[in-house]
Amino acid sequence: MIKLGEYNTLEILRETEPGLYLGDEDENVVLLPHRYKPEEYEIGDEISVFIYLDNEERPIATTLDPFLQLNTFGYLNCSDVNEYGAFMDWGLEKQLFVPFKEQARPMKKGNWYIVHLYIDEKTNRLVGSSKTNHFLQNETLTVEPFEEVDILVTHLTEKGANAIVNGAHKGLIYIEDIFEDIRTGDRMKAFIKKIRPDNKIDLVLQTPGYKSIEPNANFIREELEAAGGFLPLHDKSDPDSIKNLLGMSKKSFKKAIGTLYKDKQIAIKEDGIELL
Repeated sequence: MIKLGEYNTLEILRETEPGLYLGDEDENVVLLPHRYKPEEYEIGDEISVFIYLDNEERPIATTLDPFLQLNTFGYLNCSDVNEYGAFMDWGLEKQLFVPFKEQARPMKKGNWYIVHLYIDEKTNRLVGSSKTNHFLQNETLTVEPFEEVDILVTHLTEKGANAIVNGAHKGLIYIEDIFEDIRTGDRMKAFIKKIRPDNKIDLVLQTPGYKSIEPNANFIREELEAAGGFLPLHDKSDPDSIKNLLGMSKKSFKKAIGTLYKDKQIAIKEDGIELL
């Protein structure tokens, strides 16, 4: 199956006046126009191409690299606006359409916006949306504290820099943790500083100072110090209690307190752990 909005590895079937016809194992065929064909090729070669729709809404292949792919986010420039919506430059010949109903705020020609690429179920067309929150969720997280993640900065506020985490979650770098110039649209590596009880994600750009063989151990020690030397958690505590208080899994918690116990930094009691 040839997948729209994604890179596909296809076989070169034949050459015609319009270009090269490419096919997959299911005998689906798509045209690669001559202007995008590689300098050297043979019939039967495999080639990686991006598939989108041409001006006639027909699937077409290109060797150009778009600024975003299906179900991902990009920082795009608005090249035009008409009575139907906005058109974004996403690195391909045909511009990406963002209908008015998918604009978080009215788009203006020349401005830049964070845009998500998806397929409209009614028309089966690739369209963009700047209503990014519709495509993010923090109910079920796929990250843990201290993990390195990829972020896309979405906007800056008095609190700090809001960001998309691993293309799936919302996160925030607090202003006091920003020590470099960052702007909307920046892509960079970051680290999960903390996961709050409501699943909000705190980010930092620098490797946490307590990152070591067992990075959670120093974090728990800091939490013990902040709590007066005692936390009502132990290796028999239920996972939800651990997550709500420390924002980590039970497995990570047990490994961390094991390290602290071996280093004689804590005592494990029936009702919790105590800092020595």
